[in-house]
Amino acid sequence: MNLLPDEFDLVGNWKLVADTVERDSTSIRIDRLTKECLHKLATDASGWDLLYEDPEDGRLWELTYPNSDVEGGGPPRLTCITKESAREKYGLTT
Repeated sequence: MNLLPDEFDLVGNWKLVADTVERDSTSIRIDRLTKECLHKLATDASGWDLLYEDPEDGRLWELTYPNSDVEGGGPPRLTCITKESAREKYGLTT
């Protein structure tokens, strides 16, 4: 379940089935990764975007909700970002 070295962008998806929203396997995996594997470092000014670190390789991962017009923020996206991007958006000093 951990992130693989060749992974850089995980995009979840939702679909409506019989009036119920179902998360795909990527959405479920992103949820597990952010709760069980990655370490939360920061939240952006909006309060929606979150920055995580993978303790296994030190890579930084940003959790966003690109379809924010959908109720609940829509499906999640977990993207590997550079330290420079993290400093600019989240104000990290490390």
